[in-house]
Parts: sequence; C-alpha cells; structure tokens
Amino acid sequence: MKKFGRILIVIFLIAVVVWTYRVEFSRKYVVPIMMYHNVEDEENVDHLNGTSVVNFDTQMTFLKKWKYNVISLKELVDASTSQNALPHNSVVITFDDGYADNYYKAFPILKRHGFPATIFIVPEDIGKEGFLTWDQTQEMEAFGIMVQSHTLNGSYLPELSEVDQEREIKKSKRVIESKLNHKILFLCYPTGGFTPRVQELAREVGYKAACTTNRGYDRFNRNLYELNRIRFGDKDRFAIILWGKLSGYYNLFRKSVHPY
Repeated sequence: MKKFGRILIVIFLIAVVVWTYRVEFSRKYVVPIMMYHNVEDEENVDHLNGTSVVNFDTQMTFLKKWKYNVISLKELVDASTSQNALPHNSVVITFDDGYADNYYKAFPILKRHGFPATIFIVPEDIGKEGFLTWDQTQEMEAFGIMVQSHTLNGSYLPELSEVDQEREIKKSKRVIESKLNHKILFLCYPTGGFTPRVQELAREVGYKAACTTNRGYDRFNRNLYELNRIRFGDKDRFAIILWGKLSGYYNLFRKSVHPY
C-alpha cells in the first residue's frame, strides 16, 4: 500500500508540473498578425516585400484548409481590451501602404475565402499611380476589408519633430475619416518605427491600437500601441514554415528590434 501511495504522489506531482507548464506556456501565446505589402504576378514580385498571387492564394487556402479563425484587427483589440481569450488558431491579416495590387490581386482571394483584413493606407498616396483609389477602398470596406492609417505620407516617425509627428498621426486620421465616413481606430508605424512620445500621441489622438513590425520590447502584444506583426512573403510557401509562423509562439524565437 505504501508503494502504491508513493506512485500516486509521483503521478500527482507529474500532473501538477505538466499543468503548470501548459498554463505558463499558454500565457506566452500571441495571436499572429500577418503582414503583407504587395501581391503581384510572379514575374513582377519584389522578393523583399512582395508575395506572388499564387503564393498568397496558397497561404490563404492553407488558413481555410486548417480551419484558422481569421478575425479582424478590431476583434483582436476588443478581445485584448476586455481580456477575453481567443482560440489558439486565431489570426489577423494586414497590408501596408495601400498598393493598387491589394485591390486587383489580393482582394478577390480574400473575398473568395470570406476573410477580413486591414489595409493601412497613406492618404497622400491614394489615387497616385500604383496605389489604391478612394472608390476602391470603399468597395473593399463593403466586403469586410478595414482601411486604417499608415500616417499622412509614410514618413519614419522617430526622425521627425514632435510637431511633424503629431501632424502625420493626427491629420492622416482626419483625412481618412472624412473620405470614408467612419472612425479610424488603428495606426501602423511606417517601417515599424516609434518612440514613447509617438505612442502617447497615437493614444491622445484617439487611436485604440498601433501596429509595428517586430520592433519594440513587448513580444507578447500586451501593449496595444506596439503590436508586433509577422512578415509573410514569397518565400513562405511550405506548410512547416506556415505552421511555425502561425503557431502563436513565433515571437519567442525571433529577434526583437529596437523601436527607433
């Protein structure tokens, strides 16, 4: 009986250790925020920032096939604000800069799969060659593609004076709101660069959250004004890579970059 009792104690201790490890590991889970720029035909792909149409479709099909819970950036921020846990297969899709190919190439694929996404636009570029038009942004918003701010002209914020930082952050919000007739809630720092004052300005102006790249000090995205994202591109074409980047633990293994 004593031996049996000792076995039960060992089993109990092992169970406690396993449970503690799982809880602790679970706390390090981060909903992956996918980051894209261009989506182009194979022959035109910018392999630094771009993704071919074929590979973008493959990545979106991967999300659908493996039943990922694709949510909007607003749903993620709302859950974080209310401290509601999201399923560990959740994912957010974002695009930077507002390129025209987001409408012509990425939008039909997103629409076919029924996926929401966020496009961070630079208002002063809208309507220029190679960029979205206001009509296109409105059409995409009708299908759940949220348009938000990437500052007024895409300047690297840490290098600007505080007056110019405020102008970039505040005026971009005002311009987009006047064009699209709804509140702009989210900001994306150009090149991911920010300072503590830039974060304060974003909060003061009325943004609910701000995205960076892998810059900053909070790799677990508890600070809503430095949400780390994961870059996806044309090299991400194998399932094992996609599983790793979308696991929710990718931030544990990649190097954080100074915010400015």
